[in-house]
Amino acid sequence: MKPQYWFQWFSVQGLPRLVLRSQARRGHPFAQLMGGRQGFTDPYPLIEQLRGQGRLVKTPIAWASADHELVRTILRDNRFGVRANKNFDLPAPLVRLTERYPLPPNPVEPPSMLVIDPPDHTKMRRPVAAAFTPRAIGRLRDRVESVTEELLAELPAGGSADLIASFAAQVPIAIISEMLGFPREDKQMFLNWGDAATPLLDIGISRKAHRHALDAMEVMNTYLDGHIERLRREPGEDILSSLVTAGELDTYGLKATASLLMGAGFETTVNLIGNGVVQLLSHPDQLERLRAEPELWPNAVEEVLRIDAPVQTTARSALEDVEIAGIPLRKGNTVVVSLAGANRDPGVFEDPTRFDVGRANAKDHLTFSSGVHVCLGASLARMEATYALRALFERFPDLQLAGPPQRRELFTLHGYERLPVRLGRSAHAPATSVV
Repeated sequence: MKPQYWFQWFSVQGLPRLVLRSQARRGHPFAQLMGGRQGFTDPYPLIEQLRGQGRLVKTPIAWASADHELVRTILRDNRFGVRANKNFDLPAPLVRLTERYPLPPNPVEPPSMLVIDPPDHTKMRRPVAAAFTPRAIGRLRDRVESVTEELLAELPAGGSADLIASFAAQVPIAIISEMLGFPREDKQMFLNWGDAATPLLDIGISRKAHRHALDAMEVMNTYLDGHIERLRREPGEDILSSLVTAGELDTYGLKATASLLMGAGFETTVNLIGNGVVQLLSHPDQLERLRAEPELWPNAVEEVLRIDAPVQTTARSALEDVEIAGIPLRKGNTVVVSLAGANRDPGVFEDPTRFDVGRANAKDHLTFSSGVHVCLGASLARMEATYALRALFERFPDLQLAGPPQRRELFTLHGYERLPVRLGRSAHAPATSVV
């Protein structure tokens, strides 16, 4: 590991890792949530313990909240930002040193939209937003449907499959690759890079995981240099070509944006599809209701987003001294907001642990965040997941689990590493679009 990368790991990941592990051993629910195995296998009891401690709770490394109203307020409050949230409450000298040793372009380093505030955020987001308008997403519907049907046709009817590797991951990676102008044959590289890089979104990851992620980012950085140069010579009709020819972003900004879109355009949707399959197979009464009332499929996806959020948490830092829920926060204090906790707030959702595809206010979840950092690709993820889940269960009506699904060992991104199923007979008929 390069010396500057070691320092980045130690200051941003290593110190929180030590604190979280120490506090987890003492039974602190936040530390167990963020730094223990239960945080990714079954986080919800720990979130409820945290909720029981108050609307805004001081933890060993930051403040935290699982309160729907408070989380939504913080996400929308311009007195909070994202630029410093990865540093939590590190001493100022350590923060300055981490900024002195930048990492390769990746989703968790500036100028990625994920970690910058207005006006820089506005400058980076504006040229990308046109690719995610409702009209633009509508134009992608036919392609999403054809990709889904092609993948379903390749699944072995009557046999077994890992639905993550063979289906849930393949739908979004095919679409985002085309949106960025990548050759179809390079899809597996992107999947590998995504698997390697996503731990960077967590707190307290190991040196090995950090090194593996940065090694992948360096390879991707070199790839993007060549890809962007090709697009300068021969631009296509994809979003990255549009950004290249517009000239508003320099090469570093283009690479940061491309890496973020790859991650955001893929990771949320693969987790959403996988989580949806497990929820529906675990609640056969809800699956039967969808077969009787197929118009509920879009709402069913909202309920999956609510009850088993593919993105569990984010963070905001106070940009000035501020009072929230009667508690004074100092400039620089970080608040970890539990999107998954807000989505199960009993003050907003009746019987919040019940999976109900007809829930009237399912869409009130905060999985896609809120405010200026609301997820650009939310409409695309919804459309991909709605068609993919409906098409899967209509093509394979006897689908069932073939063994225990295996969770990914991540906290922020909540999904499955493996999802073994028995497909059963194939009904062949393609799904009717309802999105």
